[in-house]
Amino acid sequence: MDIVYIRDLKVDTVIGIFDWERRIRQTVSLDLEMATDIRRAAATDSIDDTLNYKAVGKRLIAFIQASEFQLVETLAEKAAAIVLEEFGVRWVRLQLSKPGALRGSRDVGVIIERGERS
Repeated sequence: MDIVYIRDLKVDTVIGIFDWERRIRQTVSLDLEMATDIRRAAATDSIDDTLNYKAVGKRLIAFIQASEFQLVETLAEKAAAIVLEEFGVRWVRLQLSKPGALRGSRDVGVIIERGERS
């Protein structure tokens, strides 16, 4: 198994449970690790034979910008499902951080793994 990754993808969205959070946009940050086999892409040197991280990033940015979830858990679950279902990824590890959500901490968030890691 090979890993294609994206680190610290920052996206502004409506996220949170408090009334004031529903009226503003906050920045969330995503780290993704996606299982794939890069051998064919390495052999052909063609973007058509690999997991296109730019396409994944653009899709997630569009989805997250348009979303208005209350919980980071829901946003993480939905984002992981997009990667698995739309990009043919077998396994994904997604970390979703919400900077500034807890006074005294840099950020808070969740880490989830979905699919079969093999």
